[in-house]
Amino acid sequence: MRTIREDELKIPGKVLINRKQLLKIVPLSDRTIFDMEKRGEFPRRFTLTPRSVAWDLREVEAWIEARKAAAQRPKAPGRPVPSGRSCQPSPEA
Repeated sequence: MRTIREDELKIPGKVLINRKQLLKIVPLSDRTIFDMEKRGEFPRRFTLTPRSVAWDLREVEAWIEARKAAAQRPKAPGRPVPSGRSCQPSPEA
C-alpha cells in the first residue's frame, strides 16, 4: 500500500484512499461504514478493480466536517415535565 504524502493532498483533483487509509481517518468499523453507505449517510466507495475499492478523500473530509458542524449545533431543548409529575422520586419510595 502506498501512503499519501502531505504535498499530494494539496494537488487539485481527486485523491483516492483505500480501506486501510479510510479506517485511519474515520474511527468506525468496516461494517458500520458499509451500513452507513447503504443508507446514504456516508460517501460511497467505488470499484477500481474486482479486488480493490476506494473513496474520494474530499468527500470523506466533507462528511467529517458536516459531522463536526452537526455536533456543534445547540441541542433542542427538552420537553417540559407535565404539571403534577416530577422526575424526583417520591419520599414514600
